[in-house]
Amino acid sequence: MAKRRYEQEDMDRYFNDPAYRRSFLRRSGGFLRKHWKLSLGLGVLLFGLIVWYGFYIVSGLPSLEKLENPKPELATKIYSSDAVVLDLIAEKNRTRISLDKIPPGLIHALIATEDKDFYNHWGVNLPRFFRQMVLNIITFRQAGASTITQQLARNLYNLQSQNENLFDKITRKLREFITSVQIERNFTKQEILELYLNVSWFGRGAYGIESAAQRYFNKSASELTPAEYTLFIGMLQGPGYYDPIRNPERAFGRREVVIRQMVRDGYITEEEAAQIRAENLQFRTLEPESRTGIAPHFVEWVRQQLLERAETYGFNIYRDGLRVYTTVDSRMQRHANRAVEEHLTEFQKRFEENWDWKKYPEILRSNVDKAIRDLDVFKKAKSKHVQDSIIAALRTNPDFIDSVKKLARTIEVGFVVIDPHTGHIKAMVGGRNFRQFKYGLNHVTQIRRQPGSAFKPFVFTVAIDNGTPACFELLNQPVTIPMADGTRWTPQNFDGTFGGKYTLREGLKRSINLIAVRAILEIAPPKQVAEYAQRMGIKSPIPPYGSIALGSAEVTPLEITSAYGVYANEGVHIEPYSIVRIEDSDGNLIEETVPTKREVLSKETAYIMTNLLEGGVNEEGGTGRVIRNFFALPAAGKTGTTNDYGDAWFVGFTPQLAAGVWVGFDDHRIKFGSSDGQGGRAAAPIFGRFMQYTYEDPDIGLPLEYFRQPEGVITDTICVETKKKAREFCPETTTEIFNAKYPIGLCDVHTNPFWRDERQNPSKISW
Repeated sequence: MAKRRYEQEDMDRYFNDPAYRRSFLRRSGGFLRKHWKLSLGLGVLLFGLIVWYGFYIVSGLPSLEKLENPKPELATKIYSSDAVVLDLIAEKNRTRISLDKIPPGLIHALIATEDKDFYNHWGVNLPRFFRQMVLNIITFRQAGASTITQQLARNLYNLQSQNENLFDKITRKLREFITSVQIERNFTKQEILELYLNVSWFGRGAYGIESAAQRYFNKSASELTPAEYTLFIGMLQGPGYYDPIRNPERAFGRREVVIRQMVRDGYITEEEAAQIRAENLQFRTLEPESRTGIAPHFVEWVRQQLLERAETYGFNIYRDGLRVYTTVDSRMQRHANRAVEEHLTEFQKRFEENWDWKKYPEILRSNVDKAIRDLDVFKKAKSKHVQDSIIAALRTNPDFIDSVKKLARTIEVGFVVIDPHTGHIKAMVGGRNFRQFKYGLNHVTQIRRQPGSAFKPFVFTVAIDNGTPACFELLNQPVTIPMADGTRWTPQNFDGTFGGKYTLREGLKRSINLIAVRAILEIAPPKQVAEYAQRMGIKSPIPPYGSIALGSAEVTPLEITSAYGVYANEGVHIEPYSIVRIEDSDGNLIEETVPTKREVLSKETAYIMTNLLEGGVNEEGGTGRVIRNFFALPAAGKTGTTNDYGDAWFVGFTPQLAAGVWVGFDDHRIKFGSSDGQGGRAAAPIFGRFMQYTYEDPDIGLPLEYFRQPEGVITDTICVETKKKAREFCPETTTEIFNAKYPIGLCDVHTNPFWRDERQNPSKISW
């Protein structure tokens, strides 16, 4: 207490006694003179800290170039060939819209709520700022006092960071002040409003008012009603907290604040406010995490290709607002989706009627265990004991098991359509759930499966290209082939029968296994078949063994469809592609695809093979004849079925389009298990339905065309018995087409009118 009284008396004397005050200052000055080095050091240190802090603030400011040319992160747009936006790719889903397209009432709502003095300040509203700071201290809470320009600076140049401490907040505020003033110097108030509305976050991955309008209401911002845009302005304070779908009471409560502010400032009347409150809003509950649209698998494939190009060109696909023009035709894509859905909806029911999980307990058990281990709750479990308890609980949970059963027995599909004359991929259905893509396989580009009999045309192509006529006959007899591992392979026909002879034409039309096997053993060497298939567009490894005649080498649907396109394109292979060109956000060309073309077959061979494959869909006994239940115009193709009914195929083409269908299961152990698994039943109807819908679509307008027979292919009459050029004495004849380079001889049996007598009594033949 005595010390405290002494200090008080000393202070009173200092302020009331001038002599004492001068004496004190002399003593203090003496201290400073005595310790001048320390004082100087402290002064220099303080000055250095001030200079460093000034440089630190300036170093975090956007550059002059950025201030003069702000580039907000924009979504990359993926366009179809018919100018439809297939999807957007972005970390921040942002699409720019000009201010003149935004409803004026939206601007009024923004200014009334966020910054009523917007047109009167120079970027920073100092009186409002200091008032709000005093209020924050008195009420012990943190409330914003930023102008629209300050908010723009924060959003546009990422001035705010996560987990700010007091030092960070002070620094950020100073940077906002400086940047806001610079923004006001460089832009008009209208430009600032447009930038602000195009960069603000509205939750659910939507950045900018245009993206928000699309995300929540499936419309453009230019079409927003007062009830909708007042809701959006209210969300600016906290898009997650005021999410109208998850937290409608909060969101509409905040909207009420916006409405009252607009009434207060005279932008709307009380009657108009009542009308806004009365409007019933219908939200679009689309989750942003999944890729959606009519071609999600295709768009995801395009995204992966863009990422591969990003380093070469230095663009960021999530921020730079690229314009990517693709080959897909949105109308054909819709027809592809429809064809898949219509066929597999009914086909799935038939499969489930025949599938019995009781016969396959091990398959079910492994699928259940895999599904458990894929769960986030299992992966994040902190101990093995917890994981074991999760496994024990879910293995006996009937709802969980039912969900696993449903997923495992879901029939999957890969369907792709290519224009063989340009290489354009016109449609792609990469999976059964074609309405949404999330972490799934693209069954067009990412799977390899045995094509079965769909590979046979490559064997016959080699035979034809080597000069063998389509009427050449092979024995339909069993054959045993020694394998490299010491085993013996004895292929059989699908129905188990054999006997007689068949021409190449009949063998391909009826898909007779033994004819294909004998062809690869006698007239089309395996190594040459593998070379031809890869030359025609198959990139997957093809071992040069006899078994490839029956499709033992695995391929992707995209590559085998591309290879079939060679037949439709008169022997020329064009590498299929999906991206036509890439432009930056200002329309400057970044890359344009130049198709890769190679002549891999002669026109003559391509046409003869086309003609053989037409027989498979046009003639009785053809395995692809089912497509004629849907589509009557010129077409050719081949079915494919694996021995165990696990994979079903149909690959075919018209004069304008090539298309391939794979149908099967992600779990290789699950099979169709019956004749329903044949390519003609499981896959071909999708091809037929698609072609029907596409050719009937007047907006697409595909003309009627026929396969053109080149000059080098001749049509001739042959003897049915000898398969040689017919004489006038041949009792039964038919027509066949031939490559003019490889003429066939005349019939050597029916050489004169007496051939029957000569056959019955050869000893009486007179030379």
